[in-house]
Amino acid sequence: MRYTDSHAHYYDERFASPEECPSGVRALLDGLFSGSVGAIINIGTSPATSRQAIAQAKLYEHMYTAVGIHPTDGQGLPSPADALREIEVLATAPDSKCVAIGEIGLDYHYPDTDKATQRYLFEAQLDMAVRLGLPVSIHDRDAHGDVMDILRAHAGVRGVMHSFSGSAEMAQELVDMGFYISFSGTLTFQNARRTVEAARAVPREHVLIETDAPYLAPHPLRGTLNHSGNLLYTNRRLAELLGISEEACAALTRDNAARLFSLPTLPY
Repeated sequence: MRYTDSHAHYYDERFASPEECPSGVRALLDGLFSGSVGAIINIGTSPATSRQAIAQAKLYEHMYTAVGIHPTDGQGLPSPADALREIEVLATAPDSKCVAIGEIGLDYHYPDTDKATQRYLFEAQLDMAVRLGLPVSIHDRDAHGDVMDILRAHAGVRGVMHSFSGSAEMAQELVDMGFYISFSGTLTFQNARRTVEAARAVPREHVLIETDAPYLAPHPLRGTLNHSGNLLYTNRRLAELLGISEEACAALTRDNAARLFSLPTLPY
């Protein structure tokens, strides 16, 4: 049983911490790819981290990348237009292994949010994804209404809502728009009633699993460094909610990710 991690950040500084990742990120990833992990989408959040994600992906046959500007990374950029041009160069580079534009979206969690800049970058990157024929990986934190309004206004956009935290009704509307819904370790949390309801409502052919590594470690590992080997907990919970075996759930989400991101179908 092997999993596809549809959203992770293996360049994050926490993987360089001897306390949190004593073996180092290279040894960790070597072990994951030789064990329970079949593929990983390594997601950038800025031009700089997108370059880091690409450099890591070149080391592993089945690590792929998404490049983009995260809403909080986009605040304070000297030139948002220049940053967008760099993202497009990275996305179209022949050796970037880029399969999506992301992580993009809106994040209204913090009081100093520059909503105008966030919306500009989000809409520009949605347009970029359509132009390049790529799916998007969307971040939505405390901004459900504006995210949905913007998506409704951008016909032709396809992709995934990562670490979904909305309602079952929102999930269904996204599916009707052609989106996939990805569930992270939050699905295993004891207070995740709304996320559980959404997971039950999403058609099976539209579900994905992810870690958001190094964040959002599942129960019973909350607070620790998350990595793709922990997908077994999210997969187990999703399988329970869908009423299928863990093996079937792993295969289902693996095939769904291959279809969305145009990945090769792996022989397991």
